Amino acid sequence: MNRIRRFQSEGRHEEASSLAEVLLAEAPENRDLLLARATSLRCVGRIDEALSTLDELARLQPLFSRQFQERGLCHVGLKAAAPAIDNLLRAVNINPALPMSWRMLVGLYRMQGDEANAALAAGHVEALQALPPEIVQATALFHDGVIGAAEQMIRTFLLKAGNHPDAMRLLARIGLIHDALDDAETLLEAVLEIAPDFRLARYDYAETLIKRQRHLDAQIQIDQLLALDPQNFDYRTQAATAAVGLGQNDKAIEIYRGMWSDAPASWDVPLWLGHALKTVGQTAEAIDCYRAAFMARPDFGDAYWSLANLKRYRFTDAEIVGMLENEAASTTSLVDRYHLNFALGKAYEDRGEHAASWRHYERGNALKRSESRYRPEILETNTAEQTRVMTRAFFATRPGVGDKNPDPIFVVGLPRSGSTLIEQILASHSEVEGTHELSNIQRFVHDFQGREPDLDHPRYPGVLESVPSEHFGVLGATYLSETRIYRTGKAYFIDKMPNNFRHIGLIHLILPNAKVIDARRDPMSCCFSNLKQLFAQGQEFTYSIEDIARYYRTYLDLMAHWDAVLPGRILRVQHEDVVDDLERQVRRILDHCGLQFEQACVDFHQTARSVRTPSSEQVRQPIFRDGLDQWKPYDVWLTPLREALGDAFDRYRA
Repeated sequence: MNRIRRFQSEGRHEEASSLAEVLLAEAPENRDLLLARATSLRCVGRIDEALSTLDELARLQPLFSRQFQERGLCHVGLKAAAPAIDNLLRAVNINPALPMSWRMLVGLYRMQGDEANAALAAGHVEALQALPPEIVQATALFHDGVIGAAEQMIRTFLLKAGNHPDAMRLLARIGLIHDALDDAETLLEAVLEIAPDFRLARYDYAETLIKRQRHLDAQIQIDQLLALDPQNFDYRTQAATAAVGLGQNDKAIEIYRGMWSDAPASWDVPLWLGHALKTVGQTAEAIDCYRAAFMARPDFGDAYWSLANLKRYRFTDAEIVGMLENEAASTTSLVDRYHLNFALGKAYEDRGEHAASWRHYERGNALKRSESRYRPEILETNTAEQTRVMTRAFFATRPGVGDKNPDPIFVVGLPRSGSTLIEQILASHSEVEGTHELSNIQRFVHDFQGREPDLDHPRYPGVLESVPSEHFGVLGATYLSETRIYRTGKAYFIDKMPNNFRHIGLIHLILPNAKVIDARRDPMSCCFSNLKQLFAQGQEFTYSIEDIARYYRTYLDLMAHWDAVLPGRILRVQHEDVVDDLERQVRRILDHCGLQFEQACVDFHQTARSVRTPSSEQVRQPIFRDGLDQWKPYDVWLTPLREALGDAFDRYRA
């Protein structure tokens, strides 16, 4: 590559193109080689070949900004202003740190007499020229996904130049990608101290606060931005996100309606509006929104999946044909493709065409798993460490630690195990607040892991052995303080983060009087239900038969350990028992929580509240048995799952 770049700088483009072609025979998917070859081909006037090379690059790297910049330059060479502008705009929308694209846009707009857009482009040129070249280069690398090089470059610059708001903001954005939220927050606070009028930094700060579940603090920042620019699309989107996080769904719906009115051709806004409407039970209008989203963009897989995720929605013949056509199209992105496959799996399942249904569920899982970095051994290592560290002796030497407040009720288990039903039962009680899946415990664990965690040799839970006893009380008080925003004054509240089953030992240490309920479902039903569910985020263990089976068995291992070292601490609620004898199980749940029986908990489906999980429709209906055996029509394809689950069938009722 260094030789190619030297040839190009010397104007020896035929040699650069030839060398790139030789190297591409060995590395045909290398984007730098493809871009270099296209650039040199353009420079020697072989524009058709350059565009053909860029077509291959677009297939491999559809969001690589520089391939659009180069395509725009090719069209400039062909004296085709309209496609040149279109491609250059696509380049800077992906990567705003492309001075050449902005300069070319200035000239093209002026040729067309469009002085307004020429002035906007010139403003971007001027802004980039005002920045040190290291920041511009690092920002361009960041937007094109070369995160490691961008971070190294910007850290080197800051060591040399000292505090620089733009460089610090970029480093904070890199921190957000690495989920180093505390670092990002600290950096952005420092930026705003130096440059309080830096709107982009304030926007990033609000985004960081949202990721930290500090939605009220985020609202304060967003309100400042909206006061300066009330119609800004990004600020309004952020405001709606914070409102949803605070349970202010009516406010979010109002914001989304206004945004859709201002941008009627958008496809993402009706999707977001549909999600908010679904959360509050306005299903019919949510359906209209999802349909509008895929009408605006026919290959928008998320819109189709959102309809499928309503569970009771039935696709029309025309909609199925549209999904099949878009799934098969070469231009459909990976993300849209696996969304379409999950939606098609549900569509054919509803029609009783189980072979076609399984084919699409299987394909959707394979596509989703292909982009995942999930490693089951990480959870298994953590489970072994929990068993090693969190013994009876460990807890016996730490009596009386933690905050004694009894308010939280943790509902844990696997996804699709009936936890939303238990939450709805409890939230129907006059003394219990329903919230949602809170991430606070997960964040404590992240802090214990450290800023550069070694997942093969984790610090947590071993680090808990050296934590001073009084710190557990501080963490318990912090948890209660941070979750107060979700409460309205009721005596108890629910935290329904399923994955907290991994951290029951920590929960016991910081909140010894909190109640814990384990929602459990039989192995085949639970695992199959996960295999046909596409989650909005996380739950990466659900996208292959091997992964979900290993996860289920590891869950049984860890729950058996908690039962042994914390006897009587956890109430196990079997989903099948709830379906068979609702009132008896309701009384068990309420007794465990120290609550008086209320008939409203049996009539849970009449409780009006926001529900954000895939089970939102089911818990608004009386209990039914239909979901218990949904796996049975797929039995012929589930032999590998049954084998992978092994002795789980004997253990899950233990």
